[in-house]
Amino acid sequence: MKIAVHGIGVLGPGIESWDSCRNVLKEQCPYDSSVPPNPMPSILPANERRRSSEIVLLSLGVAQEAVHHSQLSPKDMAAVFASSGGEVGILHKICQSLASSVPIISPTLFHQSVHNAAAGYWSIASHSQRPSTSLACYDSSFGGGLIEAATLLTTGQEKLVLFAAYDIPAPFPLNETRPLIAPFGMAFVLGTHPLPISIALLDITLLQKTKTQTSATMSDASLEALRLGNPAARGLPLLQTISTNLPSSVYLDFLDNLQLRIDHQPCQPCPS
Repeated sequence: MKIAVHGIGVLGPGIESWDSCRNVLKEQCPYDSSVPPNPMPSILPANERRRSSEIVLLSLGVAQEAVHHSQLSPKDMAAVFASSGGEVGILHKICQSLASSVPIISPTLFHQSVHNAAAGYWSIASHSQRPSTSLACYDSSFGGGLIEAATLLTTGQEKLVLFAAYDIPAPFPLNETRPLIAPFGMAFVLGTHPLPISIALLDITLLQKTKTQTSATMSDASLEALRLGNPAARGLPLLQTISTNLPSSVYLDFLDNLQLRIDHQPCQPCPS
């Protein structure tokens, strides 16, 4: 499946944007994982930002950056939102309510608990009436979302797709069952053909995993801990590949016995 990357957004500990992520990946600045992300998507009105959940702010933050980077209209983009856990903070509050002496569920919490809440907020905020898909694939959620977005493009169903992958740690005690180390999200604006603003071309192939071809890891210990500690960060090796601005291939784990091979070709000269 051959697709073009028109825009990228990234947000995580010590990473505030695609530019800062690229500088870290190119070792132009040190990586400080102690700095927490602070998503503030301006696409949401101030009142909505105050009421929105952490996962909505994170997902819309990276989505907005990717769209801004692409210089394209979000109204023309279908959307794929991928998260292994989704609204874990809202789920925690619902579980607390159910375990209380008066187990009454707030209609607002119930409304916000659905897995496509983030995609819904994005559609409303961006005024997009294009189709959206929200999916979960446990630790392979990044790969599952990328395949879904690429399929929509290569089968001719869509010409532009916004793909966002994101996850946050759940509160205690849910985090004991599903421990994630930090919030992280990334987003891509993807298309069928390269444009003057395109960053890269990707050729995605689904393969059976072999003993001779290992999947990519991060050489920096803190970034590797982030990659393993948040399913959305499984895409960090792809960002590393794109940041080199050189033709290359990267292998990502997908499900139990599969891999994604992503062949990368740059579209633009390497930024200084």
